[in-house]
Amino acid sequence: ASEGLATIHRLAGRVVNRPASVLNCHRRSLVEKLVAAGLPFPRTLLARTTAEGTAAVPVDLLTTDHDPIWVKRGDVHAERPEDVVVTDRDGLRQALAEFEGRGIGWAALQVHVPGPILKFYGVADGRFFRWYPATDGDAVIRVDQVRLREVAFAAASALGLEIFGGDVALPSPEQPVIIDVNDWPSFARFRSDAARAIAGYIHDSFHHHGGNA
Repeated sequence: ASEGLATIHRLAGRVVNRPASVLNCHRRSLVEKLVAAGLPFPRTLLARTTAEGTAAVPVDLLTTDHDPIWVKRGDVHAERPEDVVVTDRDGLRQALAEFEGRGIGWAALQVHVPGPILKFYGVADGRFFRWYPATDGDAVIRVDQVRLREVAFAAASALGLEIFGGDVALPSPEQPVIIDVNDWPSFARFRSDAARAIAGYIHDSFHHHGGNA
């Protein structure tokens, strides 16, 4: 659908989250663009899920022991829970075989980043930015909020997103590491505030572009 829209969006006036930016959130493009932008991002290898592809994976670049390895479908973004699984070097072959069995030809293999996971949501002009811990619990999580915001908005800019969300791992308070970025996320706990911010952003953008929406 996004590929089809990409051919006609220039005729539609102002588009928020252009089709190209949506396609940038597909796994392979996401990895390539975030790495090219120099953003903090886990080491990630793109591999074919065939037996030959699995055999060629340089596993020692992901772990030298039995540390966790994240296996994510490498074509589009995650659509089902089993599109993102965690294993180790002993289970990698089986994990990739299961992806291949589901017709998924590519996988992104990612090193594990220790620390709590945070979810974030934002609007490009900065009028809205929120985050929260991905897991419930009583532990206090220290966060350098200026750095978190900086990394989140830089990732969105690298992908061309105006309305966005994502996940970071936090090995230390001042070291957020981008794990994923999404176009049009759920906005979870902040939907009412996000709706007002998005509406305001689109309204202001419409007038800024002379009403061509």
